[in-house]
Amino acid sequence: MTACFARQPFPEGRAAREAIKNGHRLTDGRVERNTKQKELIHDALKANDEFISAQDLYRKLEDEGVKVGLATVYRQLNALAEAGEADTVRLEGQQLFRLCGDDGHHHHLVCTNCGKTVEIESPSETWLRGISEKYGFTIERHTLEVFGLCPDCRNEARR
Repeated sequence: MTACFARQPFPEGRAAREAIKNGHRLTDGRVERNTKQKELIHDALKANDEFISAQDLYRKLEDEGVKVGLATVYRQLNALAEAGEADTVRLEGQQLFRLCGDDGHHHHLVCTNCGKTVEIESPSETWLRGISEKYGFTIERHTLEVFGLCPDCRNEARR
C-alpha cells in the first residue's frame, strides 16, 4: 500500500517541470506528491488559528464529511512540522499543531484553558549565549513555549 506522503528522487530539467505541472511540490531536493487528503488536512489546519491536536483535527474533518484516516492525519501533521510548515507544542501530554506564519523563527504564549496562542519575541542572543556558556552547552537549536491563562480565561475563572 502506498502512503499518501511519498517522496521520490529530485527530478531535473524537463522532469522537474513536469512534476510541478502534475501537482508535485519540490522540497529539500525531493519531489513530494500532493494528494487530496494532504491538501484537505493542510486546509483544515490553515482554517484553525489556534493549536489543535491530531484527534481534534480528525474529528473536524470527519464532521465535514472528509474521509481520511487518523493515521494519515498524524502522518501529515508530523510531515508539516518536520518540513517547518507547522508549529508543534506539547500541552498536558498531547502534541498540538498549528500552521506557521511567514515570519520566521518565533515562540508562543499558549492559554492552557482555551488554546489561544500569541506569537512572542525570541530571547536575545546574548541571553542564549550566556545560558549555554554558564552550563557548558553548545546550542544547536531551541524552542520556547510559555503556558498560562489568557485574560479571558483568567477573568472567567474569577467569576
